[in-house]
Amino acid sequence: MAFSGKYQLESHENFEPFMKAVGLPEDEIEKGKDIKSISEIHQDGKDFKVTVTAGTKVVLYSFTVGEECELETFTGEKAKTVVHMDGNKLMACVKGIESVTELNGDTIINVSLIIIIIIIIAVHHLMFNLFCCRMSFQILTFDGIVYKRISRRIS
Repeated sequence: MAFSGKYQLESHENFEPFMKAVGLPEDEIEKGKDIKSISEIHQDGKDFKVTVTAGTKVVLYSFTVGEECELETFTGEKAKTVVHMDGNKLMACVKGIESVTELNGDTIINVSLIIIIIIIIAVHHLMFNLFCCRMSFQILTFDGIVYKRISRRIS
């Protein structure tokens, strides 16, 4: 399925608690909660260029599926990650936030959750190491907060 198109945010769930959990300042949360962002996606095979406009803020990024890239977090930080594609889903983990974006007809559904993956090693005592993404271990959501965005194609 081709992701190319222009999409407008139609609804979102758990915006405020999720943004508080990731450390976004209260004034930015207040400004952002009612903005209907526009995402413009250009896909050419495995190459993607994305422009997200939310009010006066414009974020541009590009990536190639399966290759390391730099994406911007909700707090504006830059972080390296690899975007994976499985059919009509794009998946990435950026600084402990797992994101799955699914294209379903003219609708894009993005689900983001804060995760902590714990590996337990028994050697006289338990050691806890924090890791992020793409490993099959116990996944815990941060206070059960899952942020879901639904956007509809407008062109």
